[in-house]
Amino acid sequence: MKNFIITTLLIATTMLPALAQVDSVQKPKPLKIRHAEPLYMDLIRDLGARKGEKEWNVGYGIEGHKDYTVNHTFVEYEFSPVNRLGLEVEVPFAFYRPAQPQEGASLPRNRIEGLKLAAQYTFLVSDQQQMSMAAGYMHEFRAHSFYSINRGRGMLKGNSVSPFFIVAKKWGERIHSMIYTGPEWEFTPEESKRELFYQINASMHYVLPGGHFLGVEVNDESSATSNHTVIRPQMKLVLASNLALGLVTGIPTNFRNNGMSFMARIIFEPKRKR
Repeated sequence: MKNFIITTLLIATTMLPALAQVDSVQKPKPLKIRHAEPLYMDLIRDLGARKGEKEWNVGYGIEGHKDYTVNHTFVEYEFSPVNRLGLEVEVPFAFYRPAQPQEGASLPRNRIEGLKLAAQYTFLVSDQQQMSMAAGYMHEFRAHSFYSINRGRGMLKGNSVSPFFIVAKKWGERIHSMIYTGPEWEFTPEESKRELFYQINASMHYVLPGGHFLGVEVNDESSATSNHTVIRPQMKLVLASNLALGLVTGIPTNFRNNGMSFMARIIFEPKRKR
């Protein structure tokens, strides 16, 4: 019995370094293709997102209309609880002012536009084709204006639901393309109002050394009664390994009711703990 115990201890002592070495070997990370992400209609998370990734976005934009100008601000938080799954929470704000000072001008009221919750899953990552595909869902709780809330109308005005599909491809080392498309339904119960929109967002970017890029994004939204297309030249400047600045200009194809727009986005990725 004594000899058996001694033999067992010797075997265990011999195996411990090997077991420790196996534990110390990290599992290979899942494949992820770095696609250039559009700056206006940005993704919920990078395509092929890896567990533990996080990102903060803070932005400001100004948009001209026929009778008023709207200032947009937003805060986004994106994270990946598991590989290939991205989740996002966004709170956008809108503040309006008349295009020309005049008494009694009718314009929308200042508001928190709502609360956006979204999920995105990358179901295909092809190294051979340098292509990724993803599907997702966004739900927005649309809010009343500050004016209406102060007069007792409550916070929630309606809901917006939007399933979407994404396909992205790299063409060589520098050229990236992406299509983001899907329907959007808006529901406003107190007005018994339902609207259906369909959006197609296409982008093409040229990535420079260091991760900077230049590109263009085309956002097209159509409904049964209207069609709205905006061309958005854009650029991304990488300021640090985890910090970037995005700049976007919007040029509508129809200036009848809409004017030029501009947006700036700060992108910050907290460093992952090892």
